[in-house]
Amino acid sequence: MPNVSRTPPGLSDVLEARRALRPHLVETPLYRYPALDELLGCKLWVKHENHQPVGAFKVRGGIHLVSSLGASERAGGVITASTGNHGQSIAYAARLFGVAATVAIPRGSNPSKVESMRALGAGILVHGDDFDDAREEVERRAAVGGPRYVHSANEPLLIAGVATCALEILERVPDLDVLVVPVGGGSGAAGAGLVVKTLRPRTRLIAVQAEAAPAASLSWRRGRLVDAPQSTIAEGLATRTAFDLTQRMLRDTLDDFVLVSDDAMLDAVRLYLEKARTLAEPSGAASLAAVCQLSEELRGLEVAVVLSGGNISPEQLRSVLDR
Repeated sequence: MPNVSRTPPGLSDVLEARRALRPHLVETPLYRYPALDELLGCKLWVKHENHQPVGAFKVRGGIHLVSSLGASERAGGVITASTGNHGQSIAYAARLFGVAATVAIPRGSNPSKVESMRALGAGILVHGDDFDDAREEVERRAAVGGPRYVHSANEPLLIAGVATCALEILERVPDLDVLVVPVGGGSGAAGAGLVVKTLRPRTRLIAVQAEAAPAASLSWRRGRLVDAPQSTIAEGLATRTAFDLTQRMLRDTLDDFVLVSDDAMLDAVRLYLEKARTLAEPSGAASLAAVCQLSEELRGLEVAVVLSGGNISPEQLRSVLDR
């Protein structure tokens, strides 16, 4: 595998990422919905990363990383593992810059996300039963050379790219009390922590993960990397392990870590449909599920949630509507 830096990015890296992204992405909306405010008892801001070109926040990191590759790395192509949103981001960025991309996915991946990756020109490698199976296969291949391996979390360029989401939030709401972000591999939360604790240290940063996939939460609480079984429906959060770089950053910046059930995420998807007229996938609705769970604690506060993705499958949407 390539000797990629594991040094955490700084605020200057986030500002550079914003400059790199500006020609390719527009700032996503940050909206308030009176019906959600009334229901939850706080002033709730929703950051609509479901409005990104691939329907998820990950594209920020993908574009920043691929745009930063040297000529030889671009010529050799990139390879990564994903359950969907990270893979879409790398496929989108690779197409943008004329780079070949391969994405390893587990069996049973969200077919809408797989179709999107193929349409963006990525080669698809199906391996294993979950994300970590696919990731381990890519790492075995990358160990003997070939395309540039893009880890979904241990990549400073990815983290700096996705951190621009939190930068946009704080520029709009400088007196924010609480920011709630979902965690799979942790790049989004790590980037948010970097921005928040540098620019607005008094803002609380709360991470949320599926209780059926708690590896990152357990690792954060125990202060060491921990593996844990995963069985969540939220593929964006479905990791069995935590990752070194993002965990190191979260230990320095995170104020709390909340676990939510799959049912709670599906209920939050429904709330977005009913109260905000917007579409979220289960992992994208995790932050709202956490605010529902913490409603008494957050009452009266200025709170922002990252709606990290809207790539819900038809089957998942039917299950929400049937509820």
